[in-house]
Amino acid sequence: MAVEAEIEDGEAAPAKKGIPRKLLIIGGAGLLVLLLAGAGLYFFVFAGRGAVDPAKAQAVAVPETFIFNLPSMTVNLNDDGAEGDQFLKLTVAIEVANEGVMKEIQPRMAKVVDAFQVYLRELRKGDLEGSAGIYRLKEELRRRVNVAIFPAQIEGILFKEILVQ
Repeated sequence: MAVEAEIEDGEAAPAKKGIPRKLLIIGGAGLLVLLLAGAGLYFFVFAGRGAVDPAKAQAVAVPETFIFNLPSMTVNLNDDGAEGDQFLKLTVAIEVANEGVMKEIQPRMAKVVDAFQVYLRELRKGDLEGSAGIYRLKEELRRRVNVAIFPAQIEGILFKEILVQ
């Protein structure tokens, strides 16, 4: 009936052509979100791959450390009633921050070796299996060295040889 009223007045309603305005707004917003996500991903993935600032390179430079070699140790492992003897042969180096710390540690090396021997004799072969076992051994030896040489501190323990038989 409304269509008939418009036709009777002599004017026809103009036909809508093209894409609806609502669809254009939604499509534009979606395109904007995709562009922003792409730009964010680009900066996230490729950020920091440019030229290295020389000032930052000096700040990140690894400080020089000194290495103190300990004598090789061979100990019986705790066997918990297992058949046969089980041995651990271990050669360790201690990493220290500077030469002054190294000179401070040298008179206390007997304490360090004693702390190692006591701890190593209580280990079982299963305690040394896998990388997690070796990491735990490294951290425990580091802790024991730091206790034995207190107030001096070491930077780390370096394994030169580990043999479990």
